[in-house]
Amino acid sequence: MSTATTSSTGTGEPGLNWARNHRYTAARLHRPRSVEELQELVVRTGRLRALGTRHCFNDVADSPGDLVTLQALPTEVHVDAAAGSVRVSAGTSYGVLAQRLHDAGWALRTMASLPHISVGGAVATATHGSGDRTQNLAADVRALELVGADGERRRTERGDAEFAGSVVALGALGVVTALELDVVPTYEVRQDVYSGLSFDAFTRNFDAVTSAAHSVSVYTTWVGEDTAQVWLKTRLADSADAPAELFGAHRANEPLHPLPEVDVLNATEQLGVPGPWHERLPHFRFSFQPSNGEELQAEYLVERAHVLTAVAELRRLGPSIAPLLHMCEVRTVAADDLWLSSSYQRDAVAFHFTFKQRQPEVLAALESVEDALLPLGARPHWGKLFTAGAATLAGLYPRFADARALVARHDPAGKFANAFTDRIGLTG
Repeated sequence: MSTATTSSTGTGEPGLNWARNHRYTAARLHRPRSVEELQELVVRTGRLRALGTRHCFNDVADSPGDLVTLQALPTEVHVDAAAGSVRVSAGTSYGVLAQRLHDAGWALRTMASLPHISVGGAVATATHGSGDRTQNLAADVRALELVGADGERRRTERGDAEFAGSVVALGALGVVTALELDVVPTYEVRQDVYSGLSFDAFTRNFDAVTSAAHSVSVYTTWVGEDTAQVWLKTRLADSADAPAELFGAHRANEPLHPLPEVDVLNATEQLGVPGPWHERLPHFRFSFQPSNGEELQAEYLVERAHVLTAVAELRRLGPSIAPLLHMCEVRTVAADDLWLSSSYQRDAVAFHFTFKQRQPEVLAALESVEDALLPLGARPHWGKLFTAGAATLAGLYPRFADARALVARHDPAGKFANAFTDRIGLTG
């Protein structure tokens, strides 16, 4: 049984990530066509990492040895109606999963802003949607299957001692091949966009703004008196209408894009038109090229109790970071119990920066942002740009030492380690 591979020369080299700010250094990219081929590959390969949809902005998915993509494995989406769950192959995109779930009468509780990302990659990095009562995507995982360093398949599920440390594991425990997720009956959502919410109204009414809908996003460049836009995504089961005014902000009468220079056709439908959950919860349509393309991203999740201090700090930094920004999005995420989740044991507010493609300047600006937010306990998104090192990060996660011990127990030789996991202190 042979594994389909591509060499490191010609068209077979791993290439660039989506943002084109990182060139993968791995020697080869493998494309197994079955889990059995993947198992053989893991056994005979010295160092290996799984590569998802390349939407990370750092080297979390790179490898000092080889990379493997699951894109050639069969797509699996199997709903268990009695259990209220779906089994999905890890390389499947959320866009594909969502459409199949909806067609079968089911839904996910949340989606990220971008439906193009893979289920396995999003879960491994604790990627999230938005909502005061909405946990991140990884919190929907009830079981996962992976190929470990010895080439054997391993399954862990809720209730297992190692489960909470295995879901958000940054690829360090092995190659995840399938996941089982919670599902709910399908539902409809309306989306309304508002302009002119002042910072004063935003901060004085923060809880009321973020609870105004199932999912709320506030966009700003941190300068001026007003925020740029507020996006409300309302489940019709909660309300069939949306307010004409939101603390002084007025409902838009034409579609808007969160990045003003980008074609509004890329954005999901607005103006209160009801539609299926998977066509409203993301910000961007699955059928279009996502977002800006010429961008870099960073994100920090701050404990909700410290949000007003964080907003004040970012307003102070606004004049220095605004020239580098396309936009910053503010969202809320509910607490979970996954060891390396950025919302572990605390409700969080996410500050998501979409920067221009000026990486040296952006990294310098992030040092200032981290100087302001990390003392508040801010946790960086694992798949985006940040500068914090191992000593700082370990102090932000109460179970970090347990996560490191779990990785060492299952991969003592460091087959799945890389420069990123060494740099953050999870391996090495």
